[in-house]
Amino acid sequence: MRLKGKTAVITGSGRRGGLGEAIALRLAKDGANIVISDLGAPRDAATGAEHIGSTDEMKSIAAELRETDVEASTCVCDVRSLEDVRNLAKHAVDTHGSLDIWINNAGIGYIMKPLLEVTEDDWRAVIDVNLSGSFFGVKAAAEIMVPQKTGGRIINIASQAAKSGFPHAQAYTSSKHGLVGLVRSAATELGAHNITVNNVCPNHVTTALGAWQNEYFAEVTGADSVEDYLAAMAARIPMGRPGLPEDTANAVAWLCCDEARYITAESMNVSGGEEPH
Repeated sequence: MRLKGKTAVITGSGRRGGLGEAIALRLAKDGANIVISDLGAPRDAATGAEHIGSTDEMKSIAAELRETDVEASTCVCDVRSLEDVRNLAKHAVDTHGSLDIWINNAGIGYIMKPLLEVTEDDWRAVIDVNLSGSFFGVKAAAEIMVPQKTGGRIINIASQAAKSGFPHAQAYTSSKHGLVGLVRSAATELGAHNITVNNVCPNHVTTALGAWQNEYFAEVTGADSVEDYLAAMAARIPMGRPGLPEDTANAVAWLCCDEARYITAESMNVSGGEEPH
């Protein structure tokens, strides 16, 4: 229970089987109170129902968390709006008494196209959520953590794409590379306040989003089946398998604990050795 009494906000955590849910469950296991946040309902063409956490899913996850004897609440938030993100941060304090951990997990990883087919709207949709949304989260969290004077942890869920390029993922790769610069800059300012800022960079994880990516890239690469595509992926990973949601969640939990209090401005690979930088 090393996070007992802490409150963690996790954006994009309202979808069953996603990284956000796994992180919420892991931090709750360590005693943290959890704010589950997601869009709740589609907002536009870039945020279809099949890619977001619904209000009912958010409530279901929060109910499960409360069964583990932690406090859990839900708050609808569109991370593309600084006002929304600030309201989410305020919700954490008003409901649970403090804001100690902020996880920027919300992201778009389902707009994949060849370079010559990417539209301006495609580009803006991905950058607005993955990069601008994360900046808004860092800013809103810091606005509360600094005057609290109790330190804090801010973590972005980046990607292997924060360090390597991938075809059909120009906006995605650019947005994740941008997070490396974001944490390096923010960490230099927030270190004096005992607030650490880091990225966790997982390789491929077969969540609901990951399953969509499996189908898409199996077709793009000409694999005979999704199974063959995944087998080829596993063969190039030293640990012999793609990532699991709990691999990312465990890395996040460690960065949140006291043992990691001197780790900041870093982008930690969680890739089974696939990303060796």
